[in-house]
Amino acid sequence: MELLGRSLLQAGSASTAAPRGGRERAGGGLCFASLGGRPSRRTVRSKAPVGALAERVVLTPAPAERVARPEAHPQSVAARAVVTVRRKRKVEVKEQVAEQMDAYADRVGRSVLLELISTETDPRKGGPKKSRKSRLVGWFEKRDVKAELVVYTAGFTVDAAFGEPGAVTVLNRHQREFFIESILVEGFPSGPAHFTCNSWVQPTRVDPTPRVFFTNKPYLPSKTPPGLRELRRRELKELRGSGTGVRKTTHRAYDYDVYNDLGNPDKGAGFERPVLGGDKLPYPRRMRTARPSTVTDEGAESRVEYPEPIYVSRDEEFEEGKNEMLSEGAIKALLHNFMPLLVSSVSPDSRDFAGFHDVDNLFKEGLRLKQALHDQLFQKIPFVRKIQENSEGLLRYDTPDIIKKDKFAWLRDDEFARQALAGINPVNIQRLQVFPPVSRLDPAVYGPPESAITEEHIIGNLDGMSVQQALEENKLYMLDYHDIFMPFLDRINSLDGRKAYGTRTLFFLTAGGTLKPIAIELCLPPMTDDCKRAKRVFTPPADATSIWLWQLAKAHVCSNDAGVHQLINHWLRTHACMEPFIIAAHRQMSAMHPIFKLLKPHMRYTLKINALARQILINGDGVIESGFTPGRYCMEMSSFAYDNLWRLDQEGLPADLIRRGMAVEDASQPHGLRLLIEDYPYATDGLLLWSAIARWCEAYVAAYYPSDEAVQDDYELQSWYTEAVQVGHPDKCDAPWWPRLTTAGDLASLLTTLVWLCSAQHAALNFGQYPLGGYIPNRPPLMRRLVPAEGDPEYEHLVADPHRFYLSALPSLTQTTTFMTVIDTLSTHSADEQYLGERPNEEWTADPAALAAAQEFAAEVRRAEEEIERRNADPARRNRCGAGVLPYELMAPSSGPGITCRGVPNSVTI
Repeated sequence: MELLGRSLLQAGSASTAAPRGGRERAGGGLCFASLGGRPSRRTVRSKAPVGALAERVVLTPAPAERVARPEAHPQSVAARAVVTVRRKRKVEVKEQVAEQMDAYADRVGRSVLLELISTETDPRKGGPKKSRKSRLVGWFEKRDVKAELVVYTAGFTVDAAFGEPGAVTVLNRHQREFFIESILVEGFPSGPAHFTCNSWVQPTRVDPTPRVFFTNKPYLPSKTPPGLRELRRRELKELRGSGTGVRKTTHRAYDYDVYNDLGNPDKGAGFERPVLGGDKLPYPRRMRTARPSTVTDEGAESRVEYPEPIYVSRDEEFEEGKNEMLSEGAIKALLHNFMPLLVSSVSPDSRDFAGFHDVDNLFKEGLRLKQALHDQLFQKIPFVRKIQENSEGLLRYDTPDIIKKDKFAWLRDDEFARQALAGINPVNIQRLQVFPPVSRLDPAVYGPPESAITEEHIIGNLDGMSVQQALEENKLYMLDYHDIFMPFLDRINSLDGRKAYGTRTLFFLTAGGTLKPIAIELCLPPMTDDCKRAKRVFTPPADATSIWLWQLAKAHVCSNDAGVHQLINHWLRTHACMEPFIIAAHRQMSAMHPIFKLLKPHMRYTLKINALARQILINGDGVIESGFTPGRYCMEMSSFAYDNLWRLDQEGLPADLIRRGMAVEDASQPHGLRLLIEDYPYATDGLLLWSAIARWCEAYVAAYYPSDEAVQDDYELQSWYTEAVQVGHPDKCDAPWWPRLTTAGDLASLLTTLVWLCSAQHAALNFGQYPLGGYIPNRPPLMRRLVPAEGDPEYEHLVADPHRFYLSALPSLTQTTTFMTVIDTLSTHSADEQYLGERPNEEWTADPAALAAAQEFAAEVRRAEEEIERRNADPARRNRCGAGVLPYELMAPSSGPGITCRGVPNSVTI
């Protein structure tokens, strides 16, 4: 059962799960729309004024005399605050009792108090003009309302010279926290003032200071109204925290720390892990939790094991809809993992797949037990029969998309190559510019840098071209995992049940625009000079034995690809490297800052999902270590990649394509680039979204920064970027390649890159994991055997029973089912997902120019989606259309909930 605790699927805290939408499964329950049908775009929350929305959701109106505005004198203004509070849909009995106690306490005076803060200062008192504190009305009367959103009101009478309300303070004198969604202040001559809160307000016993919420009007620091300047400064100071003390779940502070909580040395030597961050193992910084150190190692922070909550700022926690999705995954995880663990513990012979039919049966029947084992389990564990009888449908896995259209597509070389352009990891393919390929590693340690692939190996697959001609005509491409794996291979291969190579794979671009693999090189560190096993080259097969050797070589390439995808391209580049920019944004930019408003939807849930990852995914002996070939060296490999490969100036899509030689600059082309493989689905679709994001960011920046000097003089903006680099990425802060932030163009470019990484890039790398990687033979995340050479004892086993040998090299039954269960949840959209171009409401800003630019951005995203649909129906695009070929929809912006293999959320939410 230990594996179950390591699954991300148990991250949900809700006890029950909402069913996914979609078509009905054969075995009961619900599934999702098939790939051929377009999921409907999700319903966006109503954009009606808060007051109007409240009238629909509040079941029990407050007494009229309590809602009425105070009577105003000629020299005063009567105003009303309409406060929308979001309640939980599912409340435990203990919470229900506490809610009732708060309601009765409210009635006798322990109420919630509101205060209006003017944008103007009081010349007599020196500070901002303030209203008198007013009690929030209706808490007791609406104690039994079952609606999710409940509206309360507070009345104010202020002097006619009060000015415009710029902030509201809320003092919670109840015993429990509550969640304010929005506040609408009506009655001022300047018109209604909107406050988009979406925040938890702690009771005074936890935090005696009132919470401050600012109006939705954006202000650069230099243009902050005088009445709000001190509040703006004070709020940021509170969010930075003191930098000392253990963080509690109710805190709101944002700060930095190294990754010193992945291991648990108190459990023994096998559970310790090195600290990531510092000169030895450079790494981005993560959210500081400030837990005590472990007993045995002062440099290691003590762990909080799931399901205990790990600290993130209170407003970074998942909302109820997200928790329900994860809870559903937890239930499936228990069923999917329990039976394989049980089977393998009772019958060691069942730990490996006997044949491909055993893999197929995971999708057809779930895990079926042989009769003898069936009876044995019934004798030992009687409740097994009940689990098997009552959970038949849930024990079955959903059929991955990769085998829906063509069960044997994964065996074909053209599909192996196509996935380098349109698969889960389409960001490592590069144009070959030097032949043979050359390593950058130290030859004194790793042997001659030149690849062992020669012209003789590939000349027969170049359509009559010479190697030089193929290079000049941009016909040769490569997946090169040699340098990233080679420094770790001796340690990886010493692990039990882990075998790996550093691989290089060469492809030839055919006249039809598709790739075909022409050579695979498997490399090991040389044991002696001229060691023949150090570099082995495989070419497309010509006989039965070489077919299986070729398939094993491809499997090792896929295993390399899976590790680099998960550890570097997915986790490092879109999760870990973005975290410092999110932390710094909350610490250095006010919620009123226009750039903070632009970035806010692209930061949603990321800190929480990264914290959960440290608990159960990237931690020592966690899901990543258990499921991928590098094992306990996974995160050290990620650090190696950060140190040697990561550069923010090359993280944008155009720069990355040029760096990999997949495109060249061409001003005559729509996006300023000419792709050297015209049908490169990731790049062609990605450029549509990249360009839309770029135009949106350029228009938004232009609305607030009329000159380059305005960018340079914005101290909050400059502090954000400086801190993200100097404190969030201190191990690389002196690198000369960091983008400058001195012009409006610099700012728009930086924002485009950050929004791209948090939205489209993450979506392209994440939401295809189960649809394309759920069939393990197509993409094994780990390998357990090396490829035997003639004369080896294992070579005879391969010849005698090739398919069984092949399956024994892949993950075991329990490794397979655990991995499938995890990527099932990683590939799932929750019902509360917010997609690119969407905002939950129009009150996120009061700036008409920004709203107009956002609407144009949303329209351009919709046009991009329509173009992607047209491309997927074009038979000339053979990398996304054809017999058994899956359409490429990972960049299609919209999606319904569930596993859809499409959809681009605004942020890194899973």
